[in-house]
Amino acid sequence: MTDTTAIDASLGRPAQEPGHSAPGDMFKFPPPLSEPEIGARRSPAEEARTIVTTTRLTSLATISEDGSPWSSIVGYGVMPSGSLSLVVSTLAEHGRNLARDPRASVAIATPPARGADPLDSGRVTLTGTVRIPEGEDAKLALDSHCEAYPAARAYAKFGDFTLYVLDIERVRWVGGFGRMDSTSGEDYVLAEPDPTEPNGLDAVEHLNADHADALLLIAQEVAGYGDATSVECERIDRYGMDLKIRTLRGVAPARVGWLEPCTDREGLRKASVDLVRHARSKRDA
Repeated sequence: MTDTTAIDASLGRPAQEPGHSAPGDMFKFPPPLSEPEIGARRSPAEEARTIVTTTRLTSLATISEDGSPWSSIVGYGVMPSGSLSLVVSTLAEHGRNLARDPRASVAIATPPARGADPLDSGRVTLTGTVRIPEGEDAKLALDSHCEAYPAARAYAKFGDFTLYVLDIERVRWVGGFGRMDSTSGEDYVLAEPDPTEPNGLDAVEHLNADHADALLLIAQEVAGYGDATSVECERIDRYGMDLKIRTLRGVAPARVGWLEPCTDREGLRKASVDLVRHARSKRDA
């Protein structure tokens, strides 16, 4: 095995040459010393659905009368399909734009972790067309919007306000440096938001602060880095976690999966405990 290999930091596997001019050794990391157990990760559609459900503020891009782009900060609700519900006024330029041209795009960003680089956090761009919902669909759209903005139930009745649903047709997800992909509106609708996301940041901080020994054991026995000297958990989700592993040969990224995906918000603790037990059993075998 060679001393270094090109690794896709998001997937933990050999990568193609990057599509931009970067130093030749920038994407090279020490490989695992033994066969790693690489875990699954969220699909781009799951990533997008998760980001959309974890915040309620977006930059809405519409098309002005002269054809130029116009971006505004607006609140939104999320319907079960992942479509966004918007309550906008024609007193605002974006409201007049949507009344004339239903094409729209939104950009939504995950707040960065404390002390983290904002550009290494997740964000998503969604494009589609708005429509005015009717009947039960209108009630569902307004209810979803008012979950985040209760006052909207009152001003949605004003004559200058309109309730819209933005149906998603195209998605571009960026998860941070070197982590990005596109997906279709159909896949976005079928995807499920990650139920563990609300607890993710606290879980990462807890693991790094209180369980460095457990992370080191996982890196050595599950990720295949038997020479690991220290480990940091960078991200965590329903399928597993991303690690930054320090070895005497350099620093390497690794993806480690849970034994079973988490199905609810509180599942990360049990998944972590089960994975440590699994790593311990491999060490003692």
